Amino acid sequence: MARDETKHLKPDEGEKERVDRELIELLNELRVALPGVQVLFAFLLILPFQQGWQQISDVERHVYFAALASSAIASALLIAPSVYHRLNFRRRSKERMLYDSTRMAIAGAAFVAIGIACAVFLVADVVYGTLAALAVTLVAIALYGGLWFALPLLRRRDPDD
Repeated sequence: MARDETKHLKPDEGEKERVDRELIELLNELRVALPGVQVLFAFLLILPFQQGWQQISDVERHVYFAALASSAIASALLIAPSVYHRLNFRRRSKERMLYDSTRMAIAGAAFVAIGIACAVFLVADVVYGTLAALAVTLVAIALYGGLWFALPLLRRRDPDD
């Protein structure tokens, strides 16, 4: 095991235990993210059946579909690690599973952010108009991009202690 890999081990923890712990941590993190994207997806599914839906503009229709598609993709990506884990139960490929699942979770988070930003645009456009919707959507994109991606990536530059 390389020197930089040993720093991720807890005291009295071997490589197998570390991978098991990290996989459990990832699956627990996904349990937090999934309900939010599922609620967003459910909200988006019922919108076209609401009274007044036919009066939306073409831009709103395209943004709606982007929100729906992004939420569906996010759901697939965030659920996939659990299915992956079940289908590879008791196989010796946990490290590969951990890396693949981490990538799916990060991509899923990106699609959740896109879906939320599109939903924010739709609501703000109806309530306040297009200019305000653009402004609040840019704030949402900056917030999610900053908290979910920029900050963690900046912290990766810090030395591990």
